[in-house]
Amino acid sequence: MISRSSIPLRVATIAFIGIAIFCAALPAVGPREQWTVLEDCRLIVNPANDGDSFHVSASTNEYIFRLYLVDAPETDEMTPARLVEQANYFGITVPQAIEVGRAAKEFTLEKLSEPFTVFTHMSDAMGHSRLERFYAYVQTKEGDLAEHLVRNGLARIYGFKAAPPGLRNLRVEMEKLQQFENAAKQEKIGAWGVNAGRLSIRAENQSGFSFFIPAEKPRSRGTPAASPTILFSTPKPGASIAPSGMPKPNTSHPKEKTPLGKIDINTATEKELTTVPGIGHVMAVRIIAARPFRSADDLRRVSGIGDKKYAQIRPYFQ
Repeated sequence: MISRSSIPLRVATIAFIGIAIFCAALPAVGPREQWTVLEDCRLIVNPANDGDSFHVSASTNEYIFRLYLVDAPETDEMTPARLVEQANYFGITVPQAIEVGRAAKEFTLEKLSEPFTVFTHMSDAMGHSRLERFYAYVQTKEGDLAEHLVRNGLARIYGFKAAPPGLRNLRVEMEKLQQFENAAKQEKIGAWGVNAGRLSIRAENQSGFSFFIPAEKPRSRGTPAASPTILFSTPKPGASIAPSGMPKPNTSHPKEKTPLGKIDINTATEKELTTVPGIGHVMAVRIIAARPFRSADDLRRVSGIGDKKYAQIRPYFQ
């Protein structure tokens, strides 16, 4: 016979086991989890490929990867509800959204025509293929593929989120994507320019894209090291790009000096902003994301600009 005094203990034990099993089943995707780095990847041509999801070979293995943070329109009418949502985002019709999706597919095919690097946590992206699909950041020789798609108006900011390699949170990357989307809207390119016949027009300024750089190379090509360490980097003004896509440090050209009172706070590019002492690429992205300003006096409302920083940078703006 079970005593009454032992019942609460048994219930508590069962509850504890249930909670432990539930927590173990939760996905663990965060900045502290190690990234799997696949180098020298190649695109596998497949009818199911589209702008943000594609088959990839790495060494002798085949994967399907889905980009973090962005969503390119569908290329057919198989998912009508999703197409309507995508069309509404860009303010276009469903047939036009399909056109954009096919343009995004061609754009990605072009960008991945040369070897590229994949950063992934191997988180399940729930595909319909015989192969499991995983979320990933994909770095081409010109920088992050997702950023290129948004900058050229071929994808919306949407989807599964994970802080990029080397960043503790998403804010910086989300601000950067918003900056790129605003620029694409202003230039009326990609989906933002469909009604003006500018679907195939590319961005006027193709710079400032992020690079994710492994501090330790994988032990063998296409196979990740046991504990790779990842750093986040954006090419600095004047830096050259190595054939592998990594920015070379600029050792021969000092940072150009900006005369006091020269810069227009509402029109300056990221490169121009980073010529101001005290403003790096992260702060430049934040300033651009906070536009428009009534005047440079409003710099105080930008995250990370306190009284000391404001006093340092304010004289460089009109």
